[in-house]
Amino acid sequence: MALPRLLVLGTGGTIAGTARSRTGKAYAAGEVALEAMLGEVGALGLEAELVPRPVARIGSQDIGWREWDALHAEIARAEDDPEIAGVIVTHGTDTAEETAFLLDLTLPAGKPVVLVGAMRPSDAVGSDGMRNFANAVRVASDPDSAGRGVLVVMADTVFAAADVRKAATANVDAFRGFPRGPLARVTPSSLDWFAPAHRVGSPARYAWPEALPRVAILTAGACMDEKPVEALLGIGCAGIVLAGMGQGNAPRVVIEALAKAAANGVPVVRSARVDEGMVDRNVEVDDDAHGFVAARALGPAKARILLMVLIANGIRDAARIQAAFDGR
Repeated sequence: MALPRLLVLGTGGTIAGTARSRTGKAYAAGEVALEAMLGEVGALGLEAELVPRPVARIGSQDIGWREWDALHAEIARAEDDPEIAGVIVTHGTDTAEETAFLLDLTLPAGKPVVLVGAMRPSDAVGSDGMRNFANAVRVASDPDSAGRGVLVVMADTVFAAADVRKAATANVDAFRGFPRGPLARVTPSSLDWFAPAHRVGSPARYAWPEALPRVAILTAGACMDEKPVEALLGIGCAGIVLAGMGQGNAPRVVIEALAKAAANGVPVVRSARVDEGMVDRNVEVDDDAHGFVAARALGPAKARILLMVLIANGIRDAARIQAAFDGR
């Protein structure tokens, strides 16, 4: 029986990083070439044929439109290639949730697409990269992974792109899922799904744009004034995501400035700077009166991604944007 053929798109990150000391904290991301990393993977005896295709060798804090556009194009081609069973993207952990969500919004829920990274560089004591990668191969090779949208695999856990977030700076188990928790548990030799696939056969929800608009995240803080809002509008932001206090709140003068922006056609989404929880409409902030959108379960990073995609697809009306956040 032929082994499943998996396309591996490399972008760098800690999984391809090298440590300055095997027991120290300092390291450089993306220094190991994808082909070299897969050469080490070959010794693991994984039951898949891996096809390497480098996209970048960067830390994910530097990922941007060029890399996103290349990843989307490569995955779209793989979806149409009958010889490719699934796709793995090696990625830094800092922005994995943003890349995964962007791809999830703009790709059909077809073949498995799995983002994987590491919290420790490849040559550090206790590196988690090879185990995470072996787990990603297990997930991307499994036919039951199809129809689930883009997935993120870290620390023996499978998350949906819409739920996943990085919740710790350095722990090996740094990722969490909200509002759903993990979709599955995985090891290099086993995979246990907790529920059936829910998006089988669904098309891409939004078209891939030619470019993404400038959307900023504004973090609220005590004793804050309206000047940061004015500054963001002054540099041409097409939308603003508020990382607010509690359920997406901010000082009165900030709310007033954002309401003025919304009235002038700049979409404003209220999210929360807290680690977890829902931001609902019209709780303490009167969204109806101010023309705001409530981010619901999405944190600021993913709220920004969704708002950029919506604006790029010509969706600027607050009611339509709210519907997208409600349905995400």
